[in-house]
Amino acid sequence: MAIEKQTVVIATIMRPEGETGVQAHFNALIRFLTSANIGRILVTPYSAAKLFVYPTFAARKFLALFSPTLSVWWYRTWHAFFLERALRTTLRRELEAVVYAQCPLSAAAALRARVRPQQRVVLVVHFNVSQADEWAGKGDITRDGHYYRSIRRFEEDLLPRLDGLVFVSGFMQQEVIRRVPGVSRIPAVVVPNFVDAPEERDLEYAPSDLISIGTLEPRKNQRFLLHVLAKCAAKGRRYTLTLIGDGPDRANLEQLARQHKVDGQVRFLGFRKNAAKYLAGHRAYCHSALLENLPVAIIEAFSVGLPVFANRVGGIPEMMEDRREGRFWSLDDPDRAADMLMEVLEDESTLLRMSRNAISAFERRFALRAVGPRLVAFIQNGTLVNVPSAGPAAA
Repeated sequence: MAIEKQTVVIATIMRPEGETGVQAHFNALIRFLTSANIGRILVTPYSAAKLFVYPTFAARKFLALFSPTLSVWWYRTWHAFFLERALRTTLRRELEAVVYAQCPLSAAAALRARVRPQQRVVLVVHFNVSQADEWAGKGDITRDGHYYRSIRRFEEDLLPRLDGLVFVSGFMQQEVIRRVPGVSRIPAVVVPNFVDAPEERDLEYAPSDLISIGTLEPRKNQRFLLHVLAKCAAKGRRYTLTLIGDGPDRANLEQLARQHKVDGQVRFLGFRKNAAKYLAGHRAYCHSALLENLPVAIIEAFSVGLPVFANRVGGIPEMMEDRREGRFWSLDDPDRAADMLMEVLEDESTLLRMSRNAISAFERRFALRAVGPRLVAFIQNGTLVNVPSAGPAAA
């Protein structure tokens, strides 16, 4: 398929660098566009006049002391405001550009900022169900409250007005169509998340048996992993676990580890820049989130050959097959999960086979060189392309 030389403007309310899956997505895309000699411009709220941006954003911390909901409103309002200003400047200069927005707020800012209708706006759906649900999951807004409903109405009005949608999982495509039927009338494609194979390795800390990367918050559910460790210990296997990430649940998790007497087996490394470089040397990757779209952390684990243990939720069943690249475990049954873990870790031939399958899955379905051309062709051309399923059936 042909890839045009049309400039791709990547619009995001997030900082250019960071550890979220969104930042991993657009930074990997930037590397692909650079290698393909395609014009690319990253526009963020921080592209606007910093004299005004930083004091405005700093006020959010003060507001959070009084009202988390007001803090979220402030974040969304002012990030969108400064992003729109920066985009307007860019799009006046880049008349032939297409905007690839990383969230609904970014897409709305792009629609307001574009200076001609030929400047298409394509949104990639990173969120889980709705951004309202993500804020509610963090405890910052009330589920089904006024502001929660307001965010959902905003998305329901916005999505059908876009020029294209990229879904990183078939699961989320169906969820969005169910919630916003109007999106079925606009061009859309399912293209999985992707990453570069990590070149850096950081063995500052001796690797553990297991590793998990993610914000320490209730939705990520790292409590389950501690329960599994305790069950394994009761069965005579004391596995070690590296947890990378920080968040509001850290103190509770540390206390739970002490209660289960597995605190000596768990290392809380906190936030780490380029967390993927810590994957090397571990034996398996553990995922315990209650809901996921298509987690980049699992793709990064595949890239270094780590078998994955994960819940059969969201888009994860599209990524792997039970007993092939890893195992699906139930978050309701830590005892059975412990048995699964031991069955794999205590059988080197099974571990090696799953490791090879994980690398193969990465190279065929999630490597930047495999996914990048298909994604960019859709962003630039606005036409449906034949993208193989991200799931095991494509193997």
